[in-house]
Order: sequence, then structure tokens, then C-alpha cells
Amino acid sequence: MTSDFRLQVLAVVRRIPSGRVATYGDVAAATGHPRAYRAVGNILRACPDPAVPCHRVVGASGALGGYGGDLSLKRALLRAEGLEMSVGRVRRFGQVRWASREPG
Repeated sequence: MTSDFRLQVLAVVRRIPSGRVATYGDVAAATGHPRAYRAVGNILRACPDPAVPCHRVVGASGALGGYGGDLSLKRALLRAEGLEMSVGRVRRFGQVRWASREPG
């Protein structure tokens, strides 16, 4: 994928509101490339910018997924935003899942 795609991914992730999550597939779809969810994960894994809330992007089932290998940090960041967590998933995933067409 191109650097334009990378910029699109980061722009979408910045729009995810606090207390909400989106899936890697949701982010890919919002860029117009719905099958590029793995590329989204690779971009977010390599993103050093703290202004990009990468911790708000989770797996398709609400599973925490990656986060540079520090799932306890991802869990803590999501909890700090008011999300309820089970061991490896976001609780009430369907209710807190953000759709890119929502106002950010």
C-alpha cells in the first residue's frame, strides 16, 4: 500500500472518539480498501505518533488484537476511556463499535 493509504488510515483512526472502538476492517473499509485490514494492522503497529489512538482499533470480534505486544497497556487505555473489558475482549462490543460515517 502507498503512503497515501497510510495517511488515510491514520486520519480515520484519529476520528474514532474516546470510549469507542473500531475494527481493523472498519478502518480499512473507511479508506475504501475493505480487504486491507492486515495492512491497517501493520501501519498501526509501526505508528509512533501518540496523537493517533491506535489502542481504539480492535479485532473483528472485539478481541484486543495487537498493540505492540503490550495488551495490558491497551486494556488500561481502553478502561481509562470508560470501556468495560473482559480478559481479552471489549464488553458490549456491538454498542461501543464506531462506524466511520458517525460524526467524529
